[in-house]
Amino acid sequence: MPSLRQGALHLFRVSGIDVFLHWSWFVIAIYEIGDRQGRYSNYAWSALEYIGLFLIVLLHEFGHAFACRSVGGTANRIMLWPLGGVAFVDPPQRPGAQLWSLAAGPLVNVALAPLFVAAYFAAVSLGWEQTHPDLFQLTLGVLKIDIGLLIFNMLPIYPLDGGQILRSLLWFMVGKARSLAAATVIGFVGAAGLVALVLLWPPMHSTWTLLIAGFIVLNCWGGLQHARRLLKIEKLPRRDGFECPECHSKPIIGSYWRCRSCNSAFDTFACQAACPFCGTEFNSTMCLDCARSNPIAAWTRPSQGMVNGVEIIPPVSKP
Repeated sequence: MPSLRQGALHLFRVSGIDVFLHWSWFVIAIYEIGDRQGRYSNYAWSALEYIGLFLIVLLHEFGHAFACRSVGGTANRIMLWPLGGVAFVDPPQRPGAQLWSLAAGPLVNVALAPLFVAAYFAAVSLGWEQTHPDLFQLTLGVLKIDIGLLIFNMLPIYPLDGGQILRSLLWFMVGKARSLAAATVIGFVGAAGLVALVLLWPPMHSTWTLLIAGFIVLNCWGGLQHARRLLKIEKLPRRDGFECPECHSKPIIGSYWRCRSCNSAFDTFACQAACPFCGTEFNSTMCLDCARSNPIAAWTRPSQGMVNGVEIIPPVSKP
């Protein structure tokens, strides 16, 4: 939380979700409002259009947050900044849960589109283009913002929503680590394509596009490094008799847990969640695959022939 609050303004809280606005948003808002001035008769209308962008992005991020919660994940913070918004979501480490949490954001834009289209055609039929040109331009501008954000976010470029949705779909087929590696490689290609458009196509000449390309490259590099770590973890030997209650993976065999009291590394499953060096007991054990923590009793997987700890003896057929 401190890193989020640094340089950010806490706006409000909805259903336990805190919304922050980064200070740089105001700087860019001044530039963007001025840039929109040619479309309107005064700055007030330009400000309204930029506020429309703010609200659409915010609703998009709330879509991610509420969808994540609906599948049992955690979502309690949203940060709005010049390049868009970030919902800090932690869905269960299952491809289906990840897919729904990611797809819900663009689906908000899909749901808003018919409303904005209807408003635009109503403005056309009422002749606002001649009688209320500022209001007509605002109606058209908000429609373009919603459609533009939807199209851009659905590009299959990691870490955009489209790239992460692609990663979730690949997860079903090739697993968590390989799907992330594939998505980041595609993301690098997408970033190179954006740079090429800026250099070769005059309508795309934009500093913002280059900034977005740089943002994509940095995230793809971090994602690729994480994918490599996940691949190494996947190859480690696993312990039978236990599985994570969240992601259902077996725990790794080895001293990969560290005691907070004596700082010694130990295998928590070999000593029932108690440090063998100082005796400190731990109420919960973190899964190295999904980073969720649960009591070690919840990790116990009933052995074959056992249901809720009771041995099931099959009936003996009579000759």
